[in-house]
Amino acid sequence: MSGDTCLTSTLCPAAGPKPKTCSFKGGNLGNKYVRLNVGGSLYYTTVQVLTRHDTMLKAMFSGRMEVLTDKEGWILIDRCGKHFGTILNYLRDDTIALPKHRQEIKELMAEAKYYLIQGLVDMCQAALQDKKDLYEPVCSIPIITSPKEEERLIESSMKPVVKLLYNRSNNKYSYTSNSDDNLLKNIELFDKLSLRFNGRVLFIKDVIGDEICCWSFYGQGRKLAEVCCTSIVYATEKKQTKVVEFPEARIYEETLNVLLYETPRVPDNSLLEATSRSRSQASHSEDDEGLELRDRVRRIHVKRYSTYDDRQLGH
Repeated sequence: MSGDTCLTSTLCPAAGPKPKTCSFKGGNLGNKYVRLNVGGSLYYTTVQVLTRHDTMLKAMFSGRMEVLTDKEGWILIDRCGKHFGTILNYLRDDTIALPKHRQEIKELMAEAKYYLIQGLVDMCQAALQDKKDLYEPVCSIPIITSPKEEERLIESSMKPVVKLLYNRSNNKYSYTSNSDDNLLKNIELFDKLSLRFNGRVLFIKDVIGDEICCWSFYGQGRKLAEVCCTSIVYATEKKQTKVVEFPEARIYEETLNVLLYETPRVPDNSLLEATSRSRSQASHSEDDEGLELRDRVRRIHVKRYSTYDDRQLGH
């Protein structure tokens, strides 16, 4: 019979002879097997394994502590026996394969703390930290649920802000393949940028606005630019709104522009001038030029108006 054998049984708490207390003379047994009843789970192992490390088990089986035995000679340990086999394997080999799930690792660590097996406690703590790092989200994207929440987020943020408003449920939206594809491309670009500039820019989503697909860029609580990707098409019967553009280069450029509003809080006027879409007139002083650049909001609305129905036949 192997040393990690576990004979699981359910012990009935019915009346019977009470366990007796005795001093366990482990030295007299050497490498012979002893029988352990851990919370109803039965194990066979040797005194040499139990006393190999300086733990509570060593104190129990080296004669320093009294142990309880039943009438059949099973040594009783009033703990859950679920992870005791793993405890024994660690005492034998100084290492084990930890459980995959966090909850089971926590249970094992609790048992290791009870038996004062510090090495196993350290292993469990390291594994829990690794799993925490593994499942920690790379970035969190707030979703706007009210205009007040949006205003509070933007004003309180110490970072520049990029907001994507997309409202596919807007009843003016034309559900065509091209419109859906362009909307999806904008959403995918938003996800890529949020990962690329995570920690430097606060990215937020808005799903309650009136526009179908619109980007907004903020610095120090003030809107700097806006890129709207929709077009209004006047069909024969009713007006429809389509997402007809995916200005990836423009969106990426405006995202880089908001990085100018990172700390320090006052933007660099020379960088603002270099990234502005147009230059101020030469007659302005440098101070006036910087003020104008800070106060101007770039709005790039890609809106085209058509008097014909450009939908495909059958739509």
